Amino acid sequence: MWADRERDAEITRLAEGIRARIIETRRDFHMYPELSNREERTSRVIAERLRALGVDEVKTGVARHGIVALLKGRRTGPVVAVRADMDALPIEETMNVPYKSRNNGVKHACGHDVHMAVQLGVAEVLSAMRAKIPGTVKFLFQPAEEGPPVGEEGGAMLMVRQGALENPRPRAIFGLHTNPWLQAGQIGWTSGSALASADRFRIKVRGKKVHGAAPHEGIDTTVIAAECVLALQSIRSRRIDPSEPMVLTIGSIHGGNRFNIITEEVVLEGTVRAIDEDVRGKIHRLMREILDGVTKAHGGTFELEFDMTGYSVTHNNPPLVEMMLPTIRRVAGEKNVVNVKPTMGAEDFSQYQKVIPGFFYWLGVGNSQKGITGMWHTPEFDADEESLMVGIKVMAGVVLDYLNQSF
Repeated sequence: MWADRERDAEITRLAEGIRARIIETRRDFHMYPELSNREERTSRVIAERLRALGVDEVKTGVARHGIVALLKGRRTGPVVAVRADMDALPIEETMNVPYKSRNNGVKHACGHDVHMAVQLGVAEVLSAMRAKIPGTVKFLFQPAEEGPPVGEEGGAMLMVRQGALENPRPRAIFGLHTNPWLQAGQIGWTSGSALASADRFRIKVRGKKVHGAAPHEGIDTTVIAAECVLALQSIRSRRIDPSEPMVLTIGSIHGGNRFNIITEEVVLEGTVRAIDEDVRGKIHRLMREILDGVTKAHGGTFELEFDMTGYSVTHNNPPLVEMMLPTIRRVAGEKNVVNVKPTMGAEDFSQYQKVIPGFFYWLGVGNSQKGITGMWHTPEFDADEESLMVGIKVMAGVVLDYLNQSF
């Protein structure tokens, strides 16, 4: 216990010593955000910082602009990984802050600027504590968490495919994500399923084009599409156990080109989310069943395509959560550690968890007294920068305690 306190005190001293630089780093990332698979400057800045710290290896160009770095302790032991994502969103910055985005139409509206700054802070703290590291820390800086552009590969799936978890393979991986519902200083955790799967789908409803004055001569895809939207909602209300969280959302409908022509095709796009993989599969089957019945009843046809490339259920390994919770409570304070219900948001951190045990937790960044209350993916999103220090201290403690307990 005394060794834990000494280690925590050293982490705190080192973290506080770089407070100004880490805040400056976060602000730099926020001012120069880059979209998915376009994180060129971001990657260059991170690689330069890691090399300046003297980490043992810095591999760039993984999954386009990703980075894999190794920090080897002075004592032999296992390997553990930590991950931060790098990309921003196509959202216009509206806040009048000193670090306002300089890239028009692009903003770090999900906190990835915080994630990168925290991880660089962890790298700096641990690089100063090499003598006390019994093993190796692998730092993953990942592009395209928000999803690569259409027609491109990217994100965690591509990182894994290109060997980010190999040579050496970590025993476990940790990650954190900003949470505006939690106040700065708080840490949220969930054991088991923590975030939902997220599958994008595209439905094409096909019929027969005809003059709007003679609908009986055609097959009206607009009417069919309208019935499909309503019928698909019955999956949530009548076909899935009410105790199972899920979401089926139609986000866009497109069809037709003139007011008096019944179009031959309507396209619907949306998302399906679930906390359980079996429920996820059942939803897919029910969608095909319902679409087949509705379109056939009107003489039409349909095509259904799913994009399932990145977002499986983020499942926190229960033994790993149980192992690390005492560390989080010790570092953050018992009253600041909150058990959070699963959310319908999604994360491609789940791809790493398919390979090795992982624990993905929440870093509180809200501050109602300062007016920092904006939600993710909005122009108003921001983070209380005090959360940076909390993030560094907790993650550095988690990494060191994991290595010492696994030694």
